[in-house]
Amino acid sequence: MRLTTKGRFAVTAMIDLALRANAGPVALAAISQRQQISLSYLEQLFGKLRRHELVESTRGPGGGYSLGRAAGEITVADIIVAVDEPIDATGCSGREGCMGEDTGKCMTHDLWASLNAKMIEYLDSISLKKLVEEQLAKGVAIDESPVKRAISNVPVVKPIKVTAPNSVFALGGAFSK
Repeated sequence: MRLTTKGRFAVTAMIDLALRANAGPVALAAISQRQQISLSYLEQLFGKLRRHELVESTRGPGGGYSLGRAAGEITVADIIVAVDEPIDATGCSGREGCMGEDTGKCMTHDLWASLNAKMIEYLDSISLKKLVEEQLAKGVAIDESPVKRAISNVPVVKPIKVTAPNSVFALGGAFSK
């Protein structure tokens, strides 16, 4: 089994989201910025996580993603399976046709199948809540200031009203009066 960036990024993003679960919906742009993960890649991952009901989305200003259920109820195995990450060390994807269609399984098939079971058991024993608690114990700081959204909090400055003519013809008309 080889865990790809898809699985690693999904788990990392879910930890980031869970760390900020009490602050309301979290924008993917904020996770992208903090974790250095491409926003478009996160959008793909969170679409899959949403379909598996691990996250919920909120639209509109102040929208973003929040956990679909309690962090203690979400396991690392849930996250990895949700983003279509295969957890399989066998060469035949568990079909027992390692040596070809009619030859059956290879000599090491049971070894790799047993490893698969242990990996799934291990990943299923680690909750998102546990990972969050580990991060907090390490002293990870959770910034309380929200990430700037598309709507600015800077007051709009009214434009200066210009009374001068805006063309040569208007200027000539102003002198003829």
